Amino acid sequence: MGIPDLQKVFKDEGLLELALTHKSWVNEHSGGRGSNERLEFLGDAILEFLVSKRLYEGFPEKEEGFLTALRASLVNTQNLYEVAQKLDIGKSLFLSKGEEDGGGRQNPSLLADTLEAIIGALYIDSGLAAVSDFLEKNLFGQITQKASQPLKDPKSRLQELVQAKGDLSPKYIVVEESGPDHDKKFIMEVVVDGKKVGRGLGKSKSEAEQEAAKSALESL
Repeated sequence: MGIPDLQKVFKDEGLLELALTHKSWVNEHSGGRGSNERLEFLGDAILEFLVSKRLYEGFPEKEEGFLTALRASLVNTQNLYEVAQKLDIGKSLFLSKGEEDGGGRQNPSLLADTLEAIIGALYIDSGLAAVSDFLEKNLFGQITQKASQPLKDPKSRLQELVQAKGDLSPKYIVVEESGPDHDKKFIMEVVVDGKKVGRGLGKSKSEAEQEAAKSALESL
């Protein structure tokens, strides 16, 4: 399913257009339509509800902690970004020239937010069943694979590993920060017991920290 397929699903294509409209475009086109932020707010809640419902029904023997971690692995920014890429959402975004020049069409956070806005728009357009069908095609197929992998994020796993060895908690240090505000890049190092054990790159400090923790887990 890509944007042309989504256009076939929507009865009101104006809603899809609104879902694809970033606030930067609105700032350059005063008097036009609004941004997708309200739809994103709605879509975020609907996504969390439907994923929670699916996991609750699909894993009747699992405790709340497992379900929460599995849900987080499905709805985190990186995973939603990957789904948005498969749908080729980036090429259809309405962005300002500055946002586009800064790599907005490939920005993980922006694309993940847009996917949530599309979910909100689809709910308004066609109801909960249509959103469920959309998620069945584009997200729920990952559940079995995700459930078989370590569910805790790298930072949490590194914290547990370090504490089990009796060391102090890992410390994360910004080594380098570059790029304009709309396209920042961070390099972080993680230090355990005074030793640098991992290094990571990301578009936010939190993303770079996770990459550094992943690197540290591999080295430790």
